[in-house]
Amino acid sequence: MKKLILASSSPRRKDLMSRFNIDIEVSSSNIEEKIRENEIPEQIVMSLAFQKAQDVADRYNNNEIILAADTIVYKDKVLGKPDNEEEAMDMLMSLNGKEHLVLTGICLIQVGTLKKVVSYSKTRVKFRNLSQEKLKRYLSTGEYKDKAGSYGIQGYGSILVDWIEGSYSNIVGLPISKVDYLLEKYFDFPLL
Repeated sequence: MKKLILASSSPRRKDLMSRFNIDIEVSSSNIEEKIRENEIPEQIVMSLAFQKAQDVADRYNNNEIILAADTIVYKDKVLGKPDNEEEAMDMLMSLNGKEHLVLTGICLIQVGTLKKVVSYSKTRVKFRNLSQEKLKRYLSTGEYKDKAGSYGIQGYGSILVDWIEGSYSNIVGLPISKVDYLLEKYFDFPLL
């Protein structure tokens, strides 16, 4: 029986994967996430997902399947996790009333084999045009902390979003449909 290792400390990714009746273990990566200048968003997320997967794969030796992911918000540049409320407000203002992209890189590695798959998912998101007061009320919830782009669509942040085009679970941090497709096609390991 193959075992799936989730190479992530994200509670959102763990929650998404725990919905399926599979044997899963969580093992966080210790890589330092570095983004090179002029790198395109798709390259960024795939590179970071691969680095995370490889870091965790090095700890195992029994044909486990390692699943790693990296999610970014992109609007003219990468919008990472804010350091403080002021930075979060700047990010939200840059997204306010506009479209942006949420990209998640996915890497699957089967330990002890040469099987490695790297891919990505992209979702277009349109924010409502909201007042600064409404954005301040959102920030007062504290939900923006530890969130790329300073919002979480699965919580209070859902009121910020006008529409999405693409995978909802990708915005949360793991495009489940794509993960299932890749696991089944390349590793004979469907989630259902």
